[in-house]
Amino acid sequence: MGTRKKTAADLGAWLCFEDEAGQGLRPPKGRTWGRRGHTPIVRVGAAGSDRVALAALVCVKAGHRPRLFYRTHIHHGHRRNDPKGFTATDHVHLLDAAHQRLGGPIVLVWDNLNTHTSKETRALIDARPWLTVHRLPPYAPELNPVEAVWAHLKRSLANFTKRTIDQLAALTRTRLAHIQRHPDLITGFLAKTPLNPTPPL
Repeated sequence: MGTRKKTAADLGAWLCFEDEAGQGLRPPKGRTWGRRGHTPIVRVGAAGSDRVALAALVCVKAGHRPRLFYRTHIHHGHRRNDPKGFTATDHVHLLDAAHQRLGGPIVLVWDNLNTHTSKETRALIDARPWLTVHRLPPYAPELNPVEAVWAHLKRSLANFTKRTIDQLAALTRTRLAHIQRHPDLITGFLAKTPLNPTPPL
């Protein structure tokens, strides 16, 4: 990773980490207050295979505040041929949007998900001269600051139920937008990795 950071600096590029996650209508468990002797009960209003797929980029560059970019995708389990997650095109559209907002080249670091290593994804990456890609070692989520974004998000959703997947998607976007507006939170996520790629401002 030292080499990757040097590559980003040499190119005058943003170093961006990417990862995906998902959330169904059953909320994450969390601690809460309750009356003594009365265990709080959270009633789940819906079940099934509907899910919100999430993809996010945490981007860092010396002299700039860190940035978060994200996309959501709603998977309706009852619909045939409804994609469960992000396609190669979806991933690259997120990178295109980040590139436009950041105004410079990107050195991307992500894992070995099948979608990331597909021929379609490689072709789309090769068509973008401003994009350089490196892969994380297998089974090393602790190296990716986006994992801390997901942990923070799921804590904020704990014991919070929504009746429809569209309501959950709206709540998820609200929570991610809050993180997006607070670069100090993103700096904390970066500092949690052993790489500590947080730049001086």
